[in-house]
Amino acid sequence: MSLDVSPALLDKAERGEVDEKEFVDCVRISLPYAWEMISSLVAQLKVDGGSFADNQVPPPDEQARGQLLRALASDAIRGALQRHFGVRLAFQNCHRVAVFPLDPAVDGSFTKFTSVRSQLLNQSPEFRDC
Repeated sequence: MSLDVSPALLDKAERGEVDEKEFVDCVRISLPYAWEMISSLVAQLKVDGGSFADNQVPPPDEQARGQLLRALASDAIRGALQRHFGVRLAFQNCHRVAVFPLDPAVDGSFTKFTSVRSQLLNQSPEFRDC
């Protein structure tokens, strides 16, 4: 299961649309490792500036790795996180997460990070089974 959905939130979803703030809160509670990583990268980007901030440290365990995969593989979760934090997210090798500002001036950096070449250059034997 990707998210720990409360009975009240599930009931709202069954009756109709759910407020995105409630969904984002559900993500925050359900995927704390992913939430903390993305939050800290957003804070780093705001402090340091630049075209992006990224994480290159593998998750401490499979549970944390699973949270990242669930957060970034789901279009709904990923989209809600991008809207909530006001960034674009990029993802490589089951742990390398990057946040990019919503600024056309950094489109080149985003394109480079998400390119086939960058994906190939970011490979390493220790990440083979991640």
